[in-house]
Amino acid sequence: MLILRDAFYGLSRFDEFEKSLGIAPTMLTRRLGELVDAQLLERHQYSDKPPRYEYVLTPRGQDFWPVLVTLLAWGNKYFAPEGASLVLVNRITGKRVEPALREAQSGQRITAQDHMLGAGPAANDYIRRRVAFGATKPKDPTLRPEFLVAEQSLRAALSRKR
Repeated sequence: MLILRDAFYGLSRFDEFEKSLGIAPTMLTRRLGELVDAQLLERHQYSDKPPRYEYVLTPRGQDFWPVLVTLLAWGNKYFAPEGASLVLVNRITGKRVEPALREAQSGQRITAQDHMLGAGPAANDYIRRRVAFGATKPKDPTLRPEFLVAEQSLRAALSRKR
């Protein structure tokens, strides 16, 4: 993920990634290879002698941008008590913006309260059972049977102590 972040910063050469990330060359080689294999980066030769390559984002890699900025916003909200060191800004206005995941059709904000995972066309029986089980459980944990039983037991124990 950090390599992709650096690619969005504009880094493309091995030595740039190595300097930015501070990881061993063998590990960086392996990770760049995995990103190329996953078609998130493409390797382009920019020098013949010695052979040197740059790594550029593919369309699939560029589609990772919303994931990255959503994680950034989440980290800023919950893990930056001293304040955000990076924020998302509009390229034209320069104003800070907050990413929001929305339904493409309706524009409704996607939340765990209003949305759930469903079985897709390639789902196997295991995934279909898992999704069906999750759909039957209320999102509010206080409405779940296991919570209600635990709450009743706790109340009974407290009333006996009085």
